[in-house]
Amino acid sequence: MAAAAAQSGEAQPNRPISNILIVIAMQTEAQPVVNKFELIEDPHSPFPQGVPWVRYHGKYKDLNINLIWPGKDPSSGVDSVGTISSALVTYAAIQALQPDLIINAGTAGGFKARGASVGDIFIASDCAFHDRRIPIPVFDLYGVGSRKAFETPNLVKELDLKVVLFEVQIVSPSSLASHVVIQVGYHCLPRLTGLTDFPCTCAFEHDNYIPIVYDCLGLMVAKLSTGDSLDMTEQDESSITANDATVKDMEGAAVAYVADLLKVPAIFVKAVTDIIDGDKPTAEEFLQNLAAVTAALDLAVEKVINFINGKSISEL
Repeated sequence: MAAAAAQSGEAQPNRPISNILIVIAMQTEAQPVVNKFELIEDPHSPFPQGVPWVRYHGKYKDLNINLIWPGKDPSSGVDSVGTISSALVTYAAIQALQPDLIINAGTAGGFKARGASVGDIFIASDCAFHDRRIPIPVFDLYGVGSRKAFETPNLVKELDLKVVLFEVQIVSPSSLASHVVIQVGYHCLPRLTGLTDFPCTCAFEHDNYIPIVYDCLGLMVAKLSTGDSLDMTEQDESSITANDATVKDMEGAAVAYVADLLKVPAIFVKAVTDIIDGDKPTAEEFLQNLAAVTAALDLAVEKVINFINGKSISEL
């Protein structure tokens, strides 16, 4: 623990950041980032034998990047989502890899009443739990576990994550789909029945189309509330409201707890897959939008990493 703390950004705020730890809960969320930075899976895991945790690593510009995801649950074979796996893998990764900075990246639900829309990208200012209800004085505060995320005023102020998507309507006969969306300068994102596909490459062999501004991805700052359920009970909703949260996930506050315990600065990048107070069932909307919103998350992480490169903790 002492060694990890000594390596933290808090201990050496003016030293250039060289070692980044990205904690991601799901393989679907992790794979685009792995591909983007050409990270390699570590065949010699630094973690205890038998755990499913996976480490990808590589060099990007001046940064050593380690991406960790908790792997597949040995019993069920699904992604090991939730607070327990995230806390465990964050602790083990800090001990083994001694990062200067942690980035917890992932998808989240958002509240329409607080201005969130599908595809929005949020940087968390605060993290708290909404399902650890202990109605005893002081224990209640412990249960909520509210913590400030590491403040990054320069990143928030200067980093432009807005990327315009154009809807293109084909008005002449074509073998191509009648409607697509192109993300200018980065990817091409088909939009046939919704946000359902990974970015791909599209080529237009004619000039007869009508571009219409459709949507944009923007960086916003908001509070994050964490719990171990995808759905939301009435008690959860009351706690989330008390937490003043705009986005809801299943890992963030657990990562924040461990990072705070070991004095490693952590930032939280969340992309909205579903609207919790909307009309669609949460699970259905989450699965429908997961792949495309993960592409937006990948773009956001890339921009955050590029901003961090060459800077010290104090310059963020």
